[in-house]
Amino acid sequence: MSNAALIIVIIVAVIVVAALVVAGLKIARKKQTERLRAQYGPEYDRVVKRSDNPREAEAELREREKRHKKLDLRELEPRQKADFERRWTELQGEFVDDPSGAVRGADHLVVEVMSARGYPVEDFDQRADDLSVSHPQVTQHYREARKIAKANEDGSADTEDLRKAVTSYRSLVKALLTDGDSGGHDRKATSSGHDRSSDHDDAERSSRPDAGRPDTGRSDMGKGDSDTGRNGQAATANGHVRTGESPDAGSKTAGHETSARETERNN
Repeated sequence: MSNAALIIVIIVAVIVVAALVVAGLKIARKKQTERLRAQYGPEYDRVVKRSDNPREAEAELREREKRHKKLDLRELEPRQKADFERRWTELQGEFVDDPSGAVRGADHLVVEVMSARGYPVEDFDQRADDLSVSHPQVTQHYREARKIAKANEDGSADTEDLRKAVTSYRSLVKALLTDGDSGGHDRKATSSGHDRSSDHDDAERSSRPDAGRPDTGRSDMGKGDSDTGRNGQAATANGHVRTGESPDAGSKTAGHETSARETERNN
């Protein structure tokens, strides 16, 4: 093979290798983008829009992950968790009489829970960034709630705004108190970046007319709703309350009474 032919072969080989490297980088970058979009969901779109440069935005999100891994996060002790749940229930019950005070209290309680979990809490933006790694959907609503809390201090937030803020704070408190029970992450992101966690369900409920209304006297954090009351009471079809009976107990009783009367007539 002549020197000219050898040079041509080498050039072609270099071009092929370069093309493969470029293609590999593009594939790797695409997979990285898909992973970050799936993990961060709306937070990914927010960062990209703010920076106006996808590469810089993705670099920022990767830095958040590195920082998050260095945090000394810890689960709450049962007594701590129970105390925070009790305080949230009390705070939620105060909303009816003092919506403004309830929002202030919710904002402060969130910081306390985060601190107890091991998050640095000196700066709000940093708190939100740290939260977004494990709770991207809830973080979005936390930012919105924070804006309302500031508007509340200025006297420019109405009752409906305050109601939405309390609902968002509730979702965050719930996530912070329960994510240790689910391995540190309570979100289930799909390839499209949508969040299907219970946090997202809370956020969806906030759009309903009565969604933000606090449930006075009980805690929604990790507890399912029940048809029975605290004292074992259940409402019957006719609206009366019969202690220890199931919801359909009243209709069964009425049926037995009717059968007895018919038997007497026949006799």
